[in-house]
Amino acid sequence: MTTLPPVPRARRAALAVALCAGLTAVLTACGGTEPPPPDPDAGTNGVGKLTAAGIEAKARNAVRGAEAVRLAGNLVSKGGTYRLNMRLKGTGAAGSVVNGDTTFELLRVGDVLYLKADAEFWTHAEEASNAPTEADRQAAKKLGGKFVKVPEDDPSYKQLRGFTEMNTLLGGLLVLHGELHKGERDSIGGIRTIKVAGGPGGEGGTLDVSLEGTPYPLKFERGGDAGVVVLSDWNEDFALQEPSKEQSVDYGRQLPRAGG
Repeated sequence: MTTLPPVPRARRAALAVALCAGLTAVLTACGGTEPPPPDPDAGTNGVGKLTAAGIEAKARNAVRGAEAVRLAGNLVSKGGTYRLNMRLKGTGAAGSVVNGDTTFELLRVGDVLYLKADAEFWTHAEEASNAPTEADRQAAKKLGGKFVKVPEDDPSYKQLRGFTEMNTLLGGLLVLHGELHKGERDSIGGIRTIKVAGGPGGEGGTLDVSLEGTPYPLKFERGGDAGVVVLSDWNEDFALQEPSKEQSVDYGRQLPRAGG
């Protein structure tokens, strides 16, 4: 048997260094690079991958298919600023409207519409009417705190009902003007959203669309500082019931008209 000569110590050290260098290179190549950034659409409904127009279309389809919603926020118009807190569905609505110092509640069950306000509201309404009689003034004081039925032929019926019509209100409100642009991601009430803006700076309005579940719009900022509304409780049903005779009043003719 031939005995191999021993490897010199210097050669053994060089070999060890070479092996370590090779092992380091392998480890670096396999796991030393930075991991890829997380996918922002992981776990979402995928609408964040769409174009701005595609996202808006998905949101509009979701709204058309919805059965109920809560709308809360401010709307600015020529008549002033309205603060709304309304629950809406196809068969009616219930909630409150604030305009300046005036606050009133609305309740609609089918085509029957009620307005509820305090005595001061009705007193001012009578004072704003054309030559109210003393009987009118006394009647107005009795309306405070009652659900007053709004006659369908009353001039205010159509205007007030507009606050209670889900499809009409949302269809006229959630409108973006100008070329659509895809915006940043955000969250509304803990739900991830993607923004769609009308115009490059959002001057035509900004819509936050849910990235979780059905792509409902969750927040809408109107262009020109014309108000911000938050939309929640999508498809959560709520009870609607006409008030009892003790709680309601049928005025029987046109209601007193408040100024403005």
